Amino acid sequence: MTTATIQTRYGPARAELHCAEEGSAALLLGHGAGGGIDAKDLVVVTRAAHDAGVHVALVEQPYRVAGRRAPAPRRQLDDAWLTVADELAERWFDEMPMIFGGRSSGARVACRTAEAGSAVAVLCLAFPVCPPGKQEARASRQAELDAVTVPVLVVQGEQDPFGRPDPGRHHEIAMVQGNHALDTDLDAVSRVTTEWLGRVLRPLV
Repeated sequence: MTTATIQTRYGPARAELHCAEEGSAALLLGHGAGGGIDAKDLVVVTRAAHDAGVHVALVEQPYRVAGRRAPAPRRQLDDAWLTVADELAERWFDEMPMIFGGRSSGARVACRTAEAGSAVAVLCLAFPVCPPGKQEARASRQAELDAVTVPVLVVQGEQDPFGRPDPGRHHEIAMVQGNHALDTDLDAVSRVTTEWLGRVLRPLV
């Protein structure tokens, strides 16, 4: 495991790199709004991807590196993420297919930046469709998911208070036991992620 510090216009970001022995693709994973890269679902997905021969970068946004828990505005999150992705692509993952992903807020960032960052696919863990108690249409983030035109996997807890995304043309929904933390059935999270990675990367590597 290697740690890389990457300068963004909002301060330093950090990437914890788990490089596979003969990896031919890379998965970038972002954390939730108030959480870190040690979330159980991120850890198990990192292990699954690494075992499948995919390099993984767990990305800490600048506000977390600075010790703040309150998330930065979305424009800053997206900009910092793309800066990190560009730096990792140049220094570590040259010419490899890159998958964007993350849990909760990190999943939203991955969706919003997929096109600009030339991601070949997006992995969403616990996509927060609506804030709890605000299920009205105007509060929905479904449009961020629907806007992605590359393959997307959403792994969602059956009791997630943030709701259940609708399936779409480019994305599939894998429901597992548990809530927004996705820590009830980590074996299922690992299994569906491994299977999906194999399918989306097979034509590319």
